Amino acid sequence: MKLGIHHTPGTFSDRWIAYCQANGITFKIVDCYATDIIKQLEDCDALCWHWHHADEKAVLFARQLTYSLEAQGKKVFPDSATGWHFDDKVGQKYLMEALGAPMVPSYVFYDKKEALEWLDTTTFPKVFKLRGGAGSSNVKLVKDAGAARRLVNRAFGRGFAARDRFSRFNDGIWRFKRDKNFAAVTGIFKGLARIFIPTSFEKMHGREKGYVYFQEFIKANNYDTRIIAIGRKAFAIRRYNRKGDFRASGSGVIGYEKELFDERCVRITFDLAAQLPSQSLALDFIFDEKNDPLIVEMSYGFSIQVYDNCTGYWDQDLNWHAGPFVPQHFMIDDLMAEITADKMIAT
Repeated sequence: MKLGIHHTPGTFSDRWIAYCQANGITFKIVDCYATDIIKQLEDCDALCWHWHHADEKAVLFARQLTYSLEAQGKKVFPDSATGWHFDDKVGQKYLMEALGAPMVPSYVFYDKKEALEWLDTTTFPKVFKLRGGAGSSNVKLVKDAGAARRLVNRAFGRGFAARDRFSRFNDGIWRFKRDKNFAAVTGIFKGLARIFIPTSFEKMHGREKGYVYFQEFIKANNYDTRIIAIGRKAFAIRRYNRKGDFRASGSGVIGYEKELFDERCVRITFDLAAQLPSQSLALDFIFDEKNDPLIVEMSYGFSIQVYDNCTGYWDQDLNWHAGPFVPQHFMIDDLMAEITADKMIAT
């Protein structure tokens, strides 16, 4: 049994490699960007590649490579069911509606006239989003029909940059006020530079246009709950809103105590992960006026160090297992179990 691991420093691959080395798991480093990646993986049973939504090269072909390897009979992390909807809020809307998941009501339009007619019948505020972007980028609170109409006109006109440059600069200022350290100062200057210098992702991706996407604004939420299910284990963080802002994602203000989490969210995450099925499913929850949990967005990936302070995890029976753990180890363990099960069936 042998794993192929694409290594990008700062991603899951750091911990995958260390875990394989510590536990005698056979692996090799491969290059998913190489033209001969299929050949590189000939002697491997699986590929592990933590590709990122901001990698303009990966988004061109990661899903296609994944499906091709699956067609060959190899395992992949993330596999197609886990990663196809990554950083695609419109795709997530369709998926959660099809599965009957409790999602914040969401609306997408591909026709300007229909979108404008809908604005005349709906209520405000609403939340405007582009289909991609993380950490609350490309997310705006729309307070009235006039502001919404301007966004619709732009969506079906010149469109939007794939990454909100001013949002990144404003986030840098917010982090400086919060952290007041050298890294925060550096972040401000990087954000300022990005206002004038587009990223390589923006240059390659082009502008977002031809659709408009809104979600209902659910009041009285000063935090969201992130639940992540990896196989038969789930863990959580609470992300508090930025001061004077409705957004929680990217705030960096985190709560970890078990008592903070509504186990209904954990159960929903396990159930939805089984339906997909998903190797790694991260769901962001808020609560409606009846205190029922609603899903805002979904993902397969997550920041690494943020979860090192989690105080434990749940199993599928919602039993709590206190103590430190490494989520990336769960991924390797589950993948190895899948490979072993397939080999047993084949023999």
